Amino acid sequence: MKKVLSAILAFLGVVAMIVIAIFYSRLTTSAVLPPNGENTFSLYIPTGADFEQVKDSLYQNNVITKPKTFEFWAKLRKYPDHVKPGHYLLKKGMSVEKLCEMLKGGLQTPVKVTFNNMRDVNMLAGRVSEQIEADSASIALYLNDIQNISELGFTRQTIPAMFLPNTYEFYWNSNAEQFVKKMKKEYDNYWNEERRNKAMAIGLTPVQVSILASIVDKETNKTDEMARIAGVYLNRLKSGWLLQADPTLVFAVGDFGLKRVLNVHKEVESPYNTYKYPGLPPGPICIPSLASINAVLNAEKHNYYYFCAKDDFSGYHVFAKTLSEHNRNAEKYRRNL
Repeated sequence: MKKVLSAILAFLGVVAMIVIAIFYSRLTTSAVLPPNGENTFSLYIPTGADFEQVKDSLYQNNVITKPKTFEFWAKLRKYPDHVKPGHYLLKKGMSVEKLCEMLKGGLQTPVKVTFNNMRDVNMLAGRVSEQIEADSASIALYLNDIQNISELGFTRQTIPAMFLPNTYEFYWNSNAEQFVKKMKKEYDNYWNEERRNKAMAIGLTPVQVSILASIVDKETNKTDEMARIAGVYLNRLKSGWLLQADPTLVFAVGDFGLKRVLNVHKEVESPYNTYKYPGLPPGPICIPSLASINAVLNAEKHNYYYFCAKDDFSGYHVFAKTLSEHNRNAEKYRRNL
C-alpha cells in the first residue's frame, strides 16, 4: 500500500512540476507584439486611469498575444491596485512577467519634448501640451499667474526669457508645475558663470541678453549674420541711440502678420516701441533661439550702426556705418522692390 501511495505522490509531483513549467513558460515567453510590424509600442496611461483602461489600451491595439495570462498574472501581482500613470515602452517579445513588472513598478520611459519658434508662453503651452499629459490651459494658467512668475524670479514681461528652445526629456505624466520648474532648472544650468561673465562684459544681464536676442531672431533667420546684427544694436545701446527695431513695433501693434512697418506704426504708444523709448523693451518679443542668444553673447565688434535688406532678396542684410551710406543701400532695395 505504501508503495502505491508513494507512486501516486511521485506521479502527482511530476504532474505538478509539468503544470508549473508550462505556466512559467507562458509567463516568460513572448506576449507583446506591437502592431504594424513595429518593434515597440508606446502605452500611455493617464493620471487616474484604472486597470480596465490599461487593458482597453492594450487590447484595442492588439498588443497582447496572451490576454488571459496577462490578466491572471497582473491580478496575482496586485497590479490593478497599483496602476501608475506614464509612458511605457513595450518591446516586441516582452513576456507577461516583464510587462507586469514594468507597469507595477512605474518603470516608464521619458518622452522627448521639443519647442522652437514660439512667439509667447501661451503658444509654448500649446506646443508642449502636445507632448506631455499637462494640457495647454493648465500650463498657460501657471505661466500667467503673477505669484508663480515672481517665485521664479521673473515678471509677466520677462518670463519668456526662461524658456530655452531645445529638446528635453520629461516623464509624460508631468504636470504644469513640474514642466515649468524643470525648465527653470535648465535655465539656471544654461546661465553658468562663463555665460554670465560674457553678458556682463557687454553690459547686459541674462534677461537683457534674451530680450536683445529676441529682436535679432525677428530681424533675420540667417544664423551666420546674427552676431553682426547683434553688434549693430549693441553699438546703438552704447551710444545712447534709440534702437529703432522694426520687430518691436510689430510686437507693440500686435499684428504679427504685418509685412511692412510704416511711419504710422512708429507712433504707437507702447513701452515696446523702440522708436519712442530708449534702451531695451521690457521683455522679449518672442522666445529667442539658442542661436540668437549665442550671437548676442558673441556679438561681432564693428562700427556698423545701420542695416537693411539686401537688394538681391536673399534674406541677408547689408550694413552701413553712416546714415548716408545706409540711405543709398535702402534706396537700392526700394528700387528693386
